[in-house]
Amino acid sequence: MLNIRTPMRATSAALLLAALAAGTSQAQEIPRTAAGRPDFNGIWQALGNAYWDIEPHSSRAALAMQPGPVVPVPANEVLALGAAGSVPSGWGIVVGGEIPYLPAALERRNENREKWLERDPEIKCYLPGVPRATYMPFPFQIFQSDSHFFMAYEYAGAVRDIYFVDPGAPQVDSWMGQSVGHWEGDTLVVVSNGFNDQTWFDRAGNHHSWQMVVTERFTLTSPYHIMYEATIQDPETFSRPWQIRVPLYKHVDENARLGQFKCVEYVEELLYGHLRKEPIR
Repeated sequence: MLNIRTPMRATSAALLLAALAAGTSQAQEIPRTAAGRPDFNGIWQALGNAYWDIEPHSSRAALAMQPGPVVPVPANEVLALGAAGSVPSGWGIVVGGEIPYLPAALERRNENREKWLERDPEIKCYLPGVPRATYMPFPFQIFQSDSHFFMAYEYAGAVRDIYFVDPGAPQVDSWMGQSVGHWEGDTLVVVSNGFNDQTWFDRAGNHHSWQMVVTERFTLTSPYHIMYEATIQDPETFSRPWQIRVPLYKHVDENARLGQFKCVEYVEELLYGHLRKEPIR
């Protein structure tokens, strides 16, 4: 009996290992373009709570010393947001857990966090910047050909055209910067600069200066997953370069589309309501 069972067990183990190996090989296959490059075409979205705070954090009220966030409204009244305006906990996407701020920049971050309802550029529908656009709770779409790589974001109609031929130094600073890409094997590397100093990394007040340079790495790890990494360099704000890492997930619903987010219309009253002769309630 022993002589019979041992070969059977060995055979079963070999078959199991072969099946696992085949499954692993199949799982690692990625779609490719006609030119053999990884095919990133599709609609992608990040999950998790980095949108609120890219560093590890516990749940909290969004305003310090308040039982819940409040919003000023006419006639010296306030609108309590309660749990709807709170910050959920998150494990963070900063490699190492902490952003290496210089002392003065850290003070500004803390002040931003307390006054985020006044200062966060997202509140006023300004363009999100890089890398924030990638992990906001809105999908974005990648359009890729053998010579072009274009990204369209649902939030605020933001777009990025990734150049593969360097056009030279950016002519002006802008919200989304200028992005130049190249391939390192199967990874798309994008170096972006030419930013203004007004975008944030999240709702927690994490900020940068106009000197920021972002180096992104897009790696397709399966037909439905991108590992997104970004290295931040800004000697005016940080003591050293630092990195974020977050997976992106592909929308597989055949009806998936970028939706309408009429961001500008939503902030008209916030930006220009004070100009009314009779402010509306």
